[in-house]
Amino acid sequence: MRVAAIDIGTNSILLLVVERRPDGRLSVVEDRCRVEGLGRFVDRTGVLDEAAIARGLEAIAEYSAVIARVRPDRVAAVGTQAFREAKNGECFLAPATKALGAHIEVVAGLREAKLAFAAVMRSFPDLHQRGLVVCDLGGGSTELIVSGPSQIESIVSLPIGAVRMTERHLGSDPPAPSEISALVVAIDAALAAQALPTDRPLVGVAGTVTTLAAVAQRLDPYDAARVHGFRLLRAEVERQLVRYLELPLAKRRKIRGLDPRRATTIIAGAAILDRVMAKMSASEVIVSDRGIRWGLAYELLES
Repeated sequence: MRVAAIDIGTNSILLLVVERRPDGRLSVVEDRCRVEGLGRFVDRTGVLDEAAIARGLEAIAEYSAVIARVRPDRVAAVGTQAFREAKNGECFLAPATKALGAHIEVVAGLREAKLAFAAVMRSFPDLHQRGLVVCDLGGGSTELIVSGPSQIESIVSLPIGAVRMTERHLGSDPPAPSEISALVVAIDAALAAQALPTDRPLVGVAGTVTTLAAVAQRLDPYDAARVHGFRLLRAEVERQLVRYLELPLAKRRKIRGLDPRRATTIIAGAAILDRVMAKMSASEVIVSDRGIRWGLAYELLES
């Protein structure tokens, strides 16, 4: 059985096509990512930008052609935080649905978190035996899932994504000290009411976390096999954050392992991860390259 799963996020649009072999193992047919910033400025304007819609539909057209070529048995797509807020979401959703020939489900934060958690559980089954915390750090929001040995204990979706925090707090290039202080205060305020355990592994999901892992290993091109399962030390997160704060955008774009399209938002994203780790007293985060698209693919294969 072959399935296609599409994750349409605030910053990136991802396509995964996987096939279940007769022996039950999964093989990846296609795994693509386009960073189009579809939800940029939604926090301020409440609508999707026309240029962003055009970029997003271009990505969907590419993925539609891939789907037509590989002919999956089932196709599913989800839209996340930007579509929960944008008043003109249908301007993208209607033509994108027509191009894909599949309904695009706009998911609530709870469902988004459960999809990411399901992917982590399949990727790291041994961690589930002792409980863990999953941090799905997106462009518009960050989902935090706390799990014990037998069940999920809490799920929360916080409006502190890498794109949103960049637009709210980082206007200078490079950011001014006052902007960084305001950013950290805002992140800590959002995390203040969250009871995060300090005795469980932390797993990080999505583009910011995988980018930090790629930079730590100087990966060019990106290698999912080397990123997935990589143990990223907090000291390395802090080292990278200090480096990013010293460099203007043009120089950040040239850092080995850092996708130039993520250079604008990597400071806010790294700061969010750093503050989550501080809250948990975590010395490392286990990086997962398998996020929402994988959770959706597993759901398609099992339903």
